[in-house]
Amino acid sequence: MSDWITVAKAGELAPGSHRVVDVDGASVVVFNLGGEYYAIEDVCTHDGGQLTGGIVDGDQIECPRHGARFCIKTGAVLAPPAYEPVAKFPMRVENGVIQVRDDRWD
Repeated sequence: MSDWITVAKAGELAPGSHRVVDVDGASVVVFNLGGEYYAIEDVCTHDGGQLTGGIVDGDQIECPRHGARFCIKTGAVLAPPAYEPVAKFPMRVENGVIQVRDDRWD
């Protein structure tokens, strides 16, 4: 089982903001959407480019390179040219600290 990685103190990641962290070699972006935290891999499944830098609209992020869209809450692909979802990661707030981990290999 992978270790929990600290992202930030809960007050440091304001609603509407995000932070990218390295989780066991994977680039993971953590979003605060209305006080709830969600984490997806920061990689577009269409071409491997970063998703961060793209427009966030509600619970969706649009890849800045070719416009593929993904659900931040689930990782589901919502618009081509991507057809595969992005990985979603478990989140927790423990003792006022936001944490994420990569459970894909557990």
